[in-house]
Amino acid sequence: MTSLPIKQLNASAADFESQLDALLAWESVSDHSVAETVARILADVKSEGDTALLRYTNQFDRLGANSVTDLVIPKARLEEALTKVSPEQRKALEAAAERVRSYHEHQKQDSWKYTEADGTVLGQQVRAMDRVGLYVPGGKASYPSSVLMNALPAKVAGVDEVIMVVPTPDGEVNEMVFAAAAIAEVDMVITVGGAQAVAALAYGTETVPKVDKIVGPGNIFVATAKRSVFGTVAIDMIAGPSEILVVCDGKTDPDWIAMDLFSQAEHDEQAQSILVSPDADFLEKVQESVDRLLPTLDREDIVRQSMADRGAFIKVDDLTQAAEVINRIAPEHLELSVADPEAMLPLVRHAGAIFMGRHTAEAIGDYCAGPNHVLPTSGTARFSSPLGVYDFQKRSSIIYCSPRGASELGKVASVLARGESLEAHGRSAEYRILED
Repeated sequence: MTSLPIKQLNASAADFESQLDALLAWESVSDHSVAETVARILADVKSEGDTALLRYTNQFDRLGANSVTDLVIPKARLEEALTKVSPEQRKALEAAAERVRSYHEHQKQDSWKYTEADGTVLGQQVRAMDRVGLYVPGGKASYPSSVLMNALPAKVAGVDEVIMVVPTPDGEVNEMVFAAAAIAEVDMVITVGGAQAVAALAYGTETVPKVDKIVGPGNIFVATAKRSVFGTVAIDMIAGPSEILVVCDGKTDPDWIAMDLFSQAEHDEQAQSILVSPDADFLEKVQESVDRLLPTLDREDIVRQSMADRGAFIKVDDLTQAAEVINRIAPEHLELSVADPEAMLPLVRHAGAIFMGRHTAEAIGDYCAGPNHVLPTSGTARFSSPLGVYDFQKRSSIIYCSPRGASELGKVASVLARGESLEAHGRSAEYRILED
């Protein structure tokens, strides 16, 4: 049996930083031809509406639809999907939905205000967005879990209308995706996809309502389109390949760790799986598990290329140094497969989701733990957070000045405004100043 060549790094080596930079390097920008194609599609849908949306949908998804309205899925059809999936699948979707909904209920933010001694009132009003667009990949690469993870936080936030777009190439429908939309109470489902669907959500067409924000994963054309329409609408993020960083003290079953690494590597060849451990012998044991278990996978070829091209085993001196590596990488998924994960937690500053202990597989978080599986990738966990209810809420500042408050604040504003040579600002504030 040939051993899979996985990069071996040592965090104490003099060239570790440069080696790590090379390992983490990933170019997220689409090439010129993709950008040109997307720009043309966006412009056509913006100017032609349904006509362009239908033309591109029929072309790319090989459909023969007569109008975009034919691609709008009736609510009854979504409910029907609940009967078409197996009882086991429906039960799993409903159980996952309940956990996701319950978790996100804890994220809801309320409006607040306080009154100062002179009667001035300051505060913040929190309101949900009016309408949100949810992009869901279609065909064979369909993810009903993405429907739940994107739609339910919006619903919990109080979004009035969730519009879901999902392509059906060659008319191929994933019943679990439709069933998930029914369970999440998505308001409108349209079987369109690609850059043309993003354009329709961003600009609006005769059939597709214009939304305030677009969320959900997609291919390079979808990601490029989302980047292009940002500013016209909000977007969740531009996601890179899936990542997992496992820190293990050497006491977890190596087969478990190998399969945890595979769980992300099987997404695609660009996915990244990294194992960090202070135990050199354990790293060798995991290598043996990788070599033995890899041939048993349905997606062996994808996992093999992912692990060979972007995977790594990193030897550290101790778990403190492991935490330094964590924060340097800022992984999307972090497993702390150690005896005392709580002790390590305060050391972790940057990670999308943290899975605590030997029994908490990252895969649980993908489906049914409750927290969102839409997470920052490519090191963006340094400044970004998981998708949540707060992503579908807006905050407005509340300012009410009593006469006395307006007078006192007006004196301060006057000085600052005139210091900036903005006379009208100053005089506007000065009109409210009371005479002593």
